[in-house]
Amino acid sequence: MVLLLNRNTKCATRDYRKVRRLKLSTKGRYGVKALFELAIQQGTGPVSLKTIAERQGLSEHYLEQLVAPLRKAGLVTSVRGAQGGYVLSRAPEEITVGDIIRVLEGPIGITDCASEDCAKLEHCGKADPCLARGVWEKVRDSIVSVVDSISLADLVKEAREEQEKQNFMYHI
Repeated sequence: MVLLLNRNTKCATRDYRKVRRLKLSTKGRYGVKALFELAIQQGTGPVSLKTIAERQGLSEHYLEQLVAPLRKAGLVTSVRGAQGGYVLSRAPEEITVGDIIRVLEGPIGITDCASEDCAKLEHCGKADPCLARGVWEKVRDSIVSVVDSISLADLVKEAREEQEKQNFMYHI
């Protein structure tokens, strides 16, 4: 997972030129939104990329690029034909946000020396005496814990609960 430090983010309470934050790339965000839409539509048949793009406010062309790795990883299945599209390959309860992010972004970590696959990487040469590395590993572990604990089913449940709250009308 690539978490970028971005200076060009506007914030209502601060000067946007001074704000820095970690953020996920569009691959991860779009992937989660696309699979969320498939989870919501679970049981209704294949969903076209056009439908996903329209309902989630995403670029259809960009979604086309994302479905290949998601299909290869076994998260989605394509259905050909006039009524074709995509369906989840597993139950929404079995697919986590972390699964999607890893497929589209790679191993999770905020620095190269503290990512999930850091044993495979060349370190900066200061990894052993580096006190900050422990901090980055704790941050990584926290992120991993959160994204691996949230399934698509959890997101669908939360969205439906939010929809019910918004549809609730109080009459006097």
